[in-house]
Amino acid sequence: MLDGFREKYLLSDNAYAGMRRGIFWTTATNLVTMGGIGFLFYAMDGFVAHLTDGAELPSLPVLALGLAAFAVALFLCNWQQYNNTYCVFYRESGQQRIGIAERLRKLPLSFFGRRDLADLTETIMGDVQTMEHAYSHVLGELWGAVISTSIVFAGSLLFCWQLSLAAFWSIPVAFAMLFASRGPLKPLFEANRAQKVGVTEAIQETLDCVREIRATNQEGRYLEGLFGQVDRCERVCAKGELTNGLVVNGAYAVLRLGIATTVVTGASLVAAGQVGLMTLFAFLLMVTRIYAPFDQALALLSELFAAQTSASRMRSIMDEPLATGSADFRPDGHDVEFDHVAFGYGAGPDGRAGEKVLEDVSFVAREGEVTALVGPSGSGKSTCARLAARFWDATSGTVRVGGVDVAGVDPEALLADYAVVFQDVLLFDDTVMGNIRLGRRDATDEEVLAAARAANCDEFVGRMADGYQTMIGENGSRLSGGERQRISIARALLKDAPIVLLDEATASLDVESETQVQGALSRLLAGKTVIVIAHRMRTVLSADKIVVLRDGRVAEQGSPEELLAAGGEFARMVGLQRESAGWRL
Repeated sequence: MLDGFREKYLLSDNAYAGMRRGIFWTTATNLVTMGGIGFLFYAMDGFVAHLTDGAELPSLPVLALGLAAFAVALFLCNWQQYNNTYCVFYRESGQQRIGIAERLRKLPLSFFGRRDLADLTETIMGDVQTMEHAYSHVLGELWGAVISTSIVFAGSLLFCWQLSLAAFWSIPVAFAMLFASRGPLKPLFEANRAQKVGVTEAIQETLDCVREIRATNQEGRYLEGLFGQVDRCERVCAKGELTNGLVVNGAYAVLRLGIATTVVTGASLVAAGQVGLMTLFAFLLMVTRIYAPFDQALALLSELFAAQTSASRMRSIMDEPLATGSADFRPDGHDVEFDHVAFGYGAGPDGRAGEKVLEDVSFVAREGEVTALVGPSGSGKSTCARLAARFWDATSGTVRVGGVDVAGVDPEALLADYAVVFQDVLLFDDTVMGNIRLGRRDATDEEVLAAARAANCDEFVGRMADGYQTMIGENGSRLSGGERQRISIARALLKDAPIVLLDEATASLDVESETQVQGALSRLLAGKTVIVIAHRMRTVLSADKIVVLRDGRVAEQGSPEELLAAGGEFARMVGLQRESAGWRL
C-alpha cells in the first residue's frame, strides 16, 4: 500500500525512505506516549492497592527512574519523528520545484503554447506546497496512528474485548466518513485552485497593462473586474472550507463518541461484575490518549485528497515528452536547410492537431550569407526561425544544420551554435554586465566589455552612475528600446555563435537607434549563417538571398536583384513601402 502512495504522490526514493522512517518514529512516539499512560496506571494501581489492601506503595526510585526513562524515550522519538517527517519533506519540496523547473527547461516550446503560465506558476509554488504539507503533516501522522492504534487495540483485547470494541469502533467509522466525502470534495478543490489561478492572471494582466489602462481611462472597469474575480474566489474558497469543516467536525464528533461508549459499556460490565474497576480505569486512561494521534490526521486528511489533485497536475508536466536528442552535434558546416517542411500549432505535443502555419517550405540559408525571410504578417517567418533553432519540431519534412537533422539533436547542444536576437528583448533585473554575460557565463569581464563596446553600448552606459554595474530594473525598465536591443546584440556578440537569427531586431527603433544597432549587427554577422526576419524591405535589400513567404508557402526566392527584376511578390512589397514612405499628414 505504501508503494501505491509512492506513485500517487510522486515521492522520490529519498522521500519514500524518509516517509517509512517517519512512519516508524511516529508509531514509536505514539507507543511511548501510551507507555506513559501505562506508567501512570501502574502508579495509580499501586496507590489504590495500598489504600484497599494495605500493599506497599510503589518504590519512589523506581517511579523516578521510570519517569526519567519515559522522558528520554519520548524526546528521542519526537526528535527522530520531526527529522524524518518535516525536515525530509521540506527538502523534498525544494527538490520537486527544481525537478519541475528542470523538466520545463527541457520541454519543447509547443508545451508552453498549450499551458497558461499562471497555471504553471501555481503548480510550481501552490501544488508543491500543498503536497509538502500533506507529506509532512498527514502521511506520517496518519500511518503512524493507524499502526500504533492497531498494536494498542490488539493488546487491549487481551484485557477485555468488549471495552476494546467500545473504545475503538469510532475510529474506522470516522475515517469512513472522510473517505466517503472525497468524491464530493474533489470538484471543490479543483474549483478553488482554478479561482486562485484566475485571480493571479487578473492581477498579472492589470499590472502588465497598467499604462494602457490609464491611457484609456479604464481603471474603474479593470478594478471592478479584478474585485469581482477576488470576490468569486472568496466565495468558492469559503464554500470549500465550510464543506470540508462540516465533514471534519462530523468525523471529530463520531471519533469522540468512543469515550461515551467506553464509559457506558465499562459501567455495565463493572455493575455485572465482569471486569474490575481498575480495568475500566485503565481503558478510560487509554481513550483519553488513543484518539489524539488522529486529531491532526483527521483535520488535514482533506489536504491529502487535495494533494492527489496537485500530484496529478505535476504528473501531467512530468509525463510530457521531452525535446530530446543526441548531445553529439557535429555538423558539416552551418548551412540551414528546410526540406519540404510543414508545421501547425495545435493541442497535441507535436503540433499535429491544429491549423497549418507552414506547408512544403524548402530553402537553404548558406553559411557566410544573409538570408532574409519576408512576407506579410502571419506568413510563417518567425515560425521558420523557431523551427531552425528547434524551439518547435516540424510536423513533417526536415530541418537540417550542416546536413544534420535538428530533430535528432539535443536542443541545448543545438542552441550552442545559435545566437538569437528578438524584437522583444527580455532582460533581467540585474546589472548591465550581468545581462550581457548571459551570452556566455564563463566570459571574463574584459570579454564582456569588448562585446558591449562592439554593440555600441558604451554610448549610453557611460551616462549611468555605476556604469556597467548599474541595475537596469525589471526587463530593463530603466532603458530605452534601442539600449535594450544593443544589450541583446552584445549578448549575441559575446556568444559568437556560427548561426545568427534576427527576428525584427530593428523594427521598433527610431532612426538614430536603428543606425547604431545596425552598426553593431554588422560586426555580429560577419562570416556567419544569418537568417533575418524583417518587414522593412530597405533593411533586406543588401541580403544575399530573399525568401518570400505567403500563406505558409515559399512564394519566391532568390537575390534581391533577381526578385526585383522578376516583378513578383517581393517587387510588389518594395513598391508599396516606397509609396508609403512618401505619405505625409
